[in-house]
Amino acid sequence: MKLLEGKTALVTGASKGIGRMIAQKFAEHGANVAFTYLSSVEKGEALEQELQAYGTKVKGYRSDASKFDEAEKLITDIVAEFGTLNIVVNNAGITKDGLLMRMTEENWDDVMNVNLKSIFNVTKAASKIMMKNRAGVFINISSVVGVQGNAGQANYAASKAGIIGFSKSIAKELGSRNIRANVVAPGFIRTEMTDVLDPKVVEGWTAGIPLKRGGETTEVADACVFLASDMATYITGQVLAVDGGML
Repeated sequence: MKLLEGKTALVTGASKGIGRMIAQKFAEHGANVAFTYLSSVEKGEALEQELQAYGTKVKGYRSDASKFDEAEKLITDIVAEFGTLNIVVNNAGITKDGLLMRMTEENWDDVMNVNLKSIFNVTKAASKIMMKNRAGVFINISSVVGVQGNAGQANYAASKAGIIGFSKSIAKELGSRNIRANVVAPGFIRTEMTDVLDPKVVEGWTAGIPLKRGGETTEVADACVFLASDMATYITGQVLAVDGGML
C-alpha cells in the first residue's frame, strides 16, 4: 500500500543519513520528491538517479535553506517543476559541538542559521502554496537533545528546541487552513556520522536506551511517512520521539 501516492514532497538536507532515507521512503510510497543538498553534490546527484527507480518524479536542488532568498526561489522552482507542494520535511541540520566556554559566536550563529532559520525560511515560503491549496503537511526534524539538552551542545540543543516551539506555533496558526505541523525527535540513530565513533562510546550510549540499541534511519523515515500520510490527518502540533525510549 502506497501511503503518499500522487503527493509532492520536499525533503531538505537529503544527501545522506536520515534525510536521504526519508526521501527514499517517500518515493517508495508513491510521492514525487524534490530534495535539497548543499556541500555533498555527488551524493545529491547520485540520490536523484537512485530514486528514479521508484517511478515517481524526482529532482534534486542545490540550495542553502538558511538563506531567505534561496529558500523562496527553491519553493518557486519546485512549484514550477512539480505543479504543487503538499509535504515539507525540514531536515537540514549541522552540529558544531563544544562547551559553552569554548563556543565561538560563529559556531552559535552557524548552527542557528542552518538548523532553525532555515525552517522559518522554507516554512514561510511553502505555507503560501499550502494556504492556497487549503491543505499541507510540515514535518520538522528536531532531536531528543532539543527536549532534554546535552552538555557540549548548547547551540544544537537551542536550535532543536526552537524547532519545537516554532512547529507548535505554526500548527496553531495554520490549522484552520487544514495545514498540519509536527515534529519528529530522533534519538541515537546510526548514520555515517555515528559510524566513525569509538565502539566503546556507542556501547555506553546504547546501554542507557531502554531498547538497548541505536535506531536505524528507516525507523525515523517510517515515522515521517506516517505523519505525512492521511493516516495522521488529525495529528498536529505534536512531538514524536523516535528514540528507543530515551525520553
